[in-house]
Amino acid sequence: MGPRFFVALLSGFLWLVPAWWIPQLIAAMLLWDLLAVVAFVSDLLRMPKPQQIEAMRSWEHAPLLATPCEVTLSIRNFGNGTIRCHLVDETPASFRHAPPSLELIVPAGVQAHTHYQILPRERGDIRLGRLFLRYQSELGFAERWAAADISQVVRVLPDLQQARQHALYLIRSRQVEMEKRRRRQRGHGREFESLRDYRQGDDVRDICWTATARRHQLTTRVFEIERSQAVWIVLDAGRLLRAEIQQEQSSLRLSKLDYAVNAALSLAQVATQCGDRVGLLAYGHSIQHHVAAARGALHLRTIVDCLAQVRAEASEANHSRAARVLLTEQSRRSLVVWITDFAETPTTPQVIEYAMQMTQRHLVVFCAINQPDLTALAESTPSTPEEMYRHAAALCSFAAFASAAFSPSSSFPACWHLLL
Repeated sequence: MGPRFFVALLSGFLWLVPAWWIPQLIAAMLLWDLLAVVAFVSDLLRMPKPQQIEAMRSWEHAPLLATPCEVTLSIRNFGNGTIRCHLVDETPASFRHAPPSLELIVPAGVQAHTHYQILPRERGDIRLGRLFLRYQSELGFAERWAAADISQVVRVLPDLQQARQHALYLIRSRQVEMEKRRRRQRGHGREFESLRDYRQGDDVRDICWTATARRHQLTTRVFEIERSQAVWIVLDAGRLLRAEIQQEQSSLRLSKLDYAVNAALSLAQVATQCGDRVGLLAYGHSIQHHVAAARGALHLRTIVDCLAQVRAEASEANHSRAARVLLTEQSRRSLVVWITDFAETPTTPQVIEYAMQMTQRHLVVFCAINQPDLTALAESTPSTPEEMYRHAAALCSFAAFASAAFSPSSSFPACWHLLL
């Protein structure tokens, strides 16, 4: 029942005032209420049933972490009359602090649209629930309730826009790749290029015996200088990466792991554009995701999906297991970018101890993300004894990793600058 029906029904009691002097008006009051009930029943019968209303939820683009996204709700009315809808979409707290409440007028046989904004605060697979509708006709006497089961699971990806903002690095990468092609030389290196007939002076080790058997003459393998390298991104998802950092010029707080994932994605995209083979190893107490080194757009999409599902763990990360897996997986020399954080310890951090095992075979580059609030506190001038102790504590914490740490906003440019 709509609010107008109750207003019409209660207004019939106004006849009681003149009915005090004219009792015949009581019949008019009853007739008025009867007409209100008839109007209510007629309005209810003309309203479309829930089965005659179609609801749909669509997205402006794939939801990205800490990036506003517009969600569109579409309502199609297959009934015979115009309806006025009140919509409540069941959204998780990581998208909005409160579910959106929207109003929409949908004429008969028409599809109408309304929009609301979300701001994802969490990566990974997020579930959205049903859409609740409360709709009335234009008369407003009758009202129906319905729930549309448009539940879905959407994957919130890392911030892809950060990678696009660093177009300069992509251009530089293409220039590096073009320079490699211009300097390409045959007969050097160990990357296979083609086969040719054996010539006097060729190394016997370069003879391809299978091709020789097929062609019935000696055939030599021709090699070229390697044009790409294997880049491994090792991502620590242990407890140290759970610390939250407030975004610049925003009240949104993201974890260090979120910034590390964004840096890893940007690095993977640029390395792929450069023609390098990119691998991913994300680990906590156990290995969360392991993607072998490869190249191509589909491979980059696989890395994006894996990075979206990396979760920070409450336990200490098992650096030893990550080092063993990488040494087993990658036998040839490669570049290893290890994104982690260093524990405050008087001895050498464990992650460095285990990484030293790989330095004989691989080039290892550490990338640690510091906390801007600690940096600001260490650079400030204390004015009270309490501030002096805080300042000293910040200096002690900051000095342990300052030489290898980058701020969240500059972690990707600084890391890629080292690689170039």
